[in-house]
Amino acid sequence: MCNNYRLIERVPAEELFDGLGAPEGWPNFEPRIDIRITDRAPIVRMGQSGLPELVQRRWSWPGPGGKPVYNFRSEGRVFGRGRCVILADGFYEFTPHTDPKSRRKHKWLFTLTGQPWFGIAGLWRDDPEVGEAFTMLTGEPSPDIAPYHNRSIVVLPPALCARWLDPAAPEREILQPLPAGSLTVTQVN
Repeated sequence: MCNNYRLIERVPAEELFDGLGAPEGWPNFEPRIDIRITDRAPIVRMGQSGLPELVQRRWSWPGPGGKPVYNFRSEGRVFGRGRCVILADGFYEFTPHTDPKSRRKHKWLFTLTGQPWFGIAGLWRDDPEVGEAFTMLTGEPSPDIAPYHNRSIVVLPPALCARWLDPAAPEREILQPLPAGSLTVTQVN
């Protein structure tokens, strides 16, 4: 499962917010090539005013055994509140090295073909231990990811990001694997 992603491209507010204008402070974040579990990173969520807001929050909250909840299964669930879009331009998956004696894994970068950025469907919540935090939703892998992993984060093309923030938008229509050829895969080590 995804435990490392990146955001090095600036996300144009007008592409994400479809005429609503940029949230205050947009884009108030530093580009990062490695965002890891427990790091703070930018997410977009609906604010109390009913308009989208950009905030920096922790990736993962503590789960029942203390292990971080950084990925969350989406199948068969309804998410009426707490939806967020995790901004990214790439995510990584790891596979075992072809040399069985090697401890290193192959690292693969996935980007959205023809797009400089995308969203990841997420949830945020206020945790008593760590404060506000987010997790990535997962589902069945797309044909592009299946050779590398048996599950996948839910990648949202830019056109679906604002729709995911609407709690009335049906999950089953949005939380779907992308068609074959949607992701470009590059080995990075």
